[in-house]
Amino acid sequence: MKYRQPISFLLILISFSFFLYRESSNEPINTIAVIDSANCWTGASPHQIPVDSSGSLIRYGYLLISNTAAFLGPNGTVSHSTNGMNCQNCHLEAGTKPWGNNYGAVASTYPKVRARSGKLESIEMRVNDCLQRSLNGKPIDSLSKEMLSIVAYIKWLGSEIPKGEKPKGTGIIDLPYLTRAADTIQGRKDYIISCASCHGIDGKGKTALNGIGFLYPPLWGNQSYNDAAGIFRLSRFAGFIKNNMPNPSNYHHTKLSNESAWDIAAYVNSQPRPHKDQSQDWPDISKKPVDCPIGPYTDKRSEKQHKYGPYTLTIK
Repeated sequence: MKYRQPISFLLILISFSFFLYRESSNEPINTIAVIDSANCWTGASPHQIPVDSSGSLIRYGYLLISNTAAFLGPNGTVSHSTNGMNCQNCHLEAGTKPWGNNYGAVASTYPKVRARSGKLESIEMRVNDCLQRSLNGKPIDSLSKEMLSIVAYIKWLGSEIPKGEKPKGTGIIDLPYLTRAADTIQGRKDYIISCASCHGIDGKGKTALNGIGFLYPPLWGNQSYNDAAGIFRLSRFAGFIKNNMPNPSNYHHTKLSNESAWDIAAYVNSQPRPHKDQSQDWPDISKKPVDCPIGPYTDKRSEKQHKYGPYTLTIK
């Protein structure tokens, strides 16, 4: 099989011996915890891309995902349509990492109707949605070589997943809701300890040595994701942080408690960033997720409570 599976039964036994569960908000944020050591989907390595006529398109798609800025960034060789971040800043390891917002279930679940647009969306539409939100940029032609290559790469990664199935470990894990609002003040403290060394106290990240893109992406400011990005929802960002940050954390060995992940997400998402008009999102507002930070809503909770919690509704 072309995708990698976490191996070693011994590792699983060892992992369980280190399992720690945080109940109190006073628990140190660097406690190592194991979430779930059962096997999860892991995407194929770029070294496994076929060496044939189809492989060249897939390989170019991989390069576009892993080094988007070089092709589509402010000084891109193809266009100047994105903010300088790379797709893999959010879809870790070029969309292959378990619980790293990976692409495992994209080919198997698209096209599908998304409540956010209220439309049946293709993979091409979903890619352009990310370019406009997470990379605060412009859509690219759905028939361009770049789009065809990105879609070819995504489909190649998920080619062994049966249609309609979503393997364990794909996307972002759903963390339990806090019984309180996420705390931006505590989040700032935790951010300084666990995140600032890479992303900077000012959240501007670190520019790559070649000056193209970022070694560590900006988390707020003009070059970061805008307020329409998926990770501007606290539940999405907290789940992403929990299993992946600080780098090189993974779902076998996490370094942050659930509470710290929520608080850091709240702090980062409380900082200034580009705005995108969302007046056409969620045409049926009854399907809007409870943690969508921008109104209107069908309930009487404030925009602040929808952004930071506490939540008493199920994520839709």
